[in-house]
Amino acid sequence: MGQDFEVPLEATVGAAPEEVWEAISTGPGIDSWFLGRSEVADGVVRTAFGPFDMPPSHVTAAEPGRHLAHSSDKADDGRFVAYEFMIEGRDRGSTLVRMVTSGFLPGDDWQDEFEAMSRGLELYFATLVEYLGHFAGRVATPLTEFGPPVADWAPAWDRLYATLGGEPAVGDRVAVNGVEGVVYFRNAQTLGIRSGAAMYRLMQGFGGSLIASHLLFEGGDDQGPRWRSWLAELPAG
Repeated sequence: MGQDFEVPLEATVGAAPEEVWEAISTGPGIDSWFLGRSEVADGVVRTAFGPFDMPPSHVTAAEPGRHLAHSSDKADDGRFVAYEFMIEGRDRGSTLVRMVTSGFLPGDDWQDEFEAMSRGLELYFATLVEYLGHFAGRVATPLTEFGPPVADWAPAWDRLYATLGGEPAVGDRVAVNGVEGVVYFRNAQTLGIRSGAAMYRLMQGFGGSLIASHLLFEGGDDQGPRWRSWLAELPAG
């Protein structure tokens, strides 16, 4: 059993089409809003998320400043994921960006996987919008750390929110693990916080652990041990 899926997202950003293209079509650009580390070479997008390599995604359409599409090959069970970006320049240097993620999820648990994927895609797209609005042209160093296994997510999120002073809303100023910033996105499984030099993201890993997936625009990835310790100290739920 399985299911085809499609997740469309769009927003108008205060960046030129050329800046959007740089962010979605180059390794350093993708590193600055997506997950893990990516490289683009010979028509293939390769992404590593911590110790995990995602399936290579082959470019199927590339019209600079207007249209980009790439897709993984179909696995034996039918699984694949395809990404398509449409870019339209608007007045006063703004740009309409559409991202459509589609594919096929196999297995009886496809609904749970789709829920986790959708919530993650919402965070990544919100991060792309935030990047283009506040950090366009800069390159982030991705930092990815995994916490211990979580048995029950609801109390785990409650205890995380307690460290922030309560359940936050978009626009709230919060402090987490010694850094301060503004909440730019939140849904049931993710949280995004922007500071002047980074975007800090916390995500509910599908069937696993709380994940720190940060983007650092100053300094390197030497913050890893500090975030690893912080994740380990949070109650597992």
